Amino acid sequence: MPVITSHELQLLCSRALVCAGASEANAASTACGLVYADEQGTASHGVSRVPQYAGHMKAGRVAGHAIPVVARQHGASAVIDAGDGLAFPACDLAIETAKEIASRLGVAFVAVKNSYHFGAAIYHLEAIAKAGMVGLAFSNSPAAMAAAGGKKPLFGTNPMAAIFPRAGTDPLAIDLALSEVARGKLMLAAKDGKQIPLGWALDADGNPTTDPTKGLKGSMAPLGAASGSAKGAMLALTIELLVTAFTGAHLGFEADSFFEVEGNQPKLGQAFLVIDPNAMGGAAVFAERVETLVAAMLESDTVRLPGARRYDLQRKAQRDGLTIPDALHAQLLQLAGTA
Repeated sequence: MPVITSHELQLLCSRALVCAGASEANAASTACGLVYADEQGTASHGVSRVPQYAGHMKAGRVAGHAIPVVARQHGASAVIDAGDGLAFPACDLAIETAKEIASRLGVAFVAVKNSYHFGAAIYHLEAIAKAGMVGLAFSNSPAAMAAAGGKKPLFGTNPMAAIFPRAGTDPLAIDLALSEVARGKLMLAAKDGKQIPLGWALDADGNPTTDPTKGLKGSMAPLGAASGSAKGAMLALTIELLVTAFTGAHLGFEADSFFEVEGNQPKLGQAFLVIDPNAMGGAAVFAERVETLVAAMLESDTVRLPGARRYDLQRKAQRDGLTIPDALHAQLLQLAGTA
């Protein structure tokens, strides 16, 4: 398998996206976010998505040249219209807008409508932590999970992330989907011809399955479902409404699957909540409380801070390069017209 630098991989993915119909700016923004996911060991949300994105642009499901705009701003809230384009440029605008509002008003809630798959949720919050602020990110996705007690998929896996800055070191970075695992893991298993553990997914009849293809055609198990808990499904419902009800974005069951080339424009929703500690108890109080908790957590040598492993992997990847599967590398080269 080839080893490629992050910069080289970004250029390759950007070129592939431009060839599929994206503008240079949109392709660069998207490639940066996808390579970040690979650097942090989250291949299911990384450059393996480029062929999918390219197929959707060519099929008209995503407008590669769309320019996101601030459609509405009122007080501490704003709405970004992604224009049925790639999510990364729209989320970039949302984050910049949220930072500006929060710096003035102390808090911001910025939502994105008419959007698409937004990659690793935590990626979008890095700029928030660098500004010394706290950030939360939410998104819905095409239906993959049933409501509590149901069998028909209604909600997406609906990822959420939170970031808490720390002085002179990595932030605390929490990123999770509300299914037992991210749906992208089934996609990778299906591509590799591997089985998945029981408890990850259900087939179309609602039965547990180890076949990722059947899981992709069925539904994902909500977080905690293996123990009989409805908490994952309830949290998915909460996020579904947070990212759709305020803007009119599509609900998960109104968006066609990402795993099919043909389908509708997904028109998904994202939302970002940003808080400036200086507007509350102050940056010093915030830092003291965070570090006191971190110190207590690390009294146990078995505790790993959220995000620590991902940041270690990212530094290694940026130093040593990324290993890309042969088939994916060949596919990216072909899409970029350099094969």
